[in-house]
Amino acid sequence: MLFAALTWQVAGHGPLRTLDERLGRTLAAAGAIPSGLAEFFADLGNTVVALPVLLAVMVWTGWRGRQRCRRWQQWQQWQREREGEQGGADAAEGPAPVRWWLPPLAAGLALAAVPALVVPLKLWLARPGPPQMAGGAHDGFYPSGHGATAAVAYGVAALLLTRGRMRGQMRLRIGNGNDSARSGTPAPASAAAATVAVTVSVALLNAGVGIGLVRRGYHWPLDVLGSWCLAGVLLAAWCAVCDRWAGGGAGAGTVRQGAGDEAGPDRT
Repeated sequence: MLFAALTWQVAGHGPLRTLDERLGRTLAAAGAIPSGLAEFFADLGNTVVALPVLLAVMVWTGWRGRQRCRRWQQWQQWQREREGEQGGADAAEGPAPVRWWLPPLAAGLALAAVPALVVPLKLWLARPGPPQMAGGAHDGFYPSGHGATAAVAYGVAALLLTRGRMRGQMRLRIGNGNDSARSGTPAPASAAAATVAVTVSVALLNAGVGIGLVRRGYHWPLDVLGSWCLAGVLLAAWCAVCDRWAGGGAGAGTVRQGAGDEAGPDRT
C-alpha cells in the first residue's frame, strides 16, 4: 500500500513529490556528511558489490544446510531403526523432507527479480533525476535500482544466515535429545543475539546506502523509499516460499509422541 501511494504521488506530481525534491536538494547540499563516505555507501548498492556478497552467503548457507540435513536424516534413520516397525509406521507422518537448496536458490531469484521490476517502472514513470544527474543518458529514477539491489541482496543474505542457523540448531538439538527443543522453547540466547545483531547491521547498512544515494545527488529520497518498499515485498515472498516449500520448519521442530522422552543417538 505504501509503495502504491508513493508511486501515485510520483506519477501524479503530487505535493509529496514537491516536498521530496526540496528535501533532496537540501540533503545533497549538506556538508555534514562527507561526500567520500556517501559515495562509499552509495557504491554498496551496485550489483558488482552486492552480488558477490550474496553469492558467498548462498554458497556458505547451502553447504551448511546440506550438512545439517544429512545429520537430521541420520538421526531420523536411527529413530526408525531403534523403534522398528512402530517407527517405520510413523515415518510417513513425520516432517516433510528438508529442501536445503531452496532458500539459496530463492535468494538468487529474488535478486534477479529486482531489475525485472525496477526497469519497467523507471521506463513507465520516467521521473527526472536530481540536478546532479541532469543531462544523463536517461530519465527514470523511481524506484532506485541501487537501493532495491542493496535491500534485497543484503536483506536476503541476513535471512539466509539467521533463519538457517536457528532452524539448523533446532533440528540438531532435537537430534541430540534436547528436551527444551522438544517442548518448543526458544532458540539459545546466543542465536537470538546474533539475529538481532545481523538485522540491525543490515538495516544500518541500507540506511547508509539510501543516504549516500541522496547525498551524492544520484536519487531523490522517495526513489530510495520506494525501492525499500519493493524490496520488502520480495523479502516477504522469499520468506513465504521457504516457509511453504523448504520443509524442516514446524514439522522438523516436533518429535513423534512417545519418542520425545527418549534420548537421541549416543554421540561419541
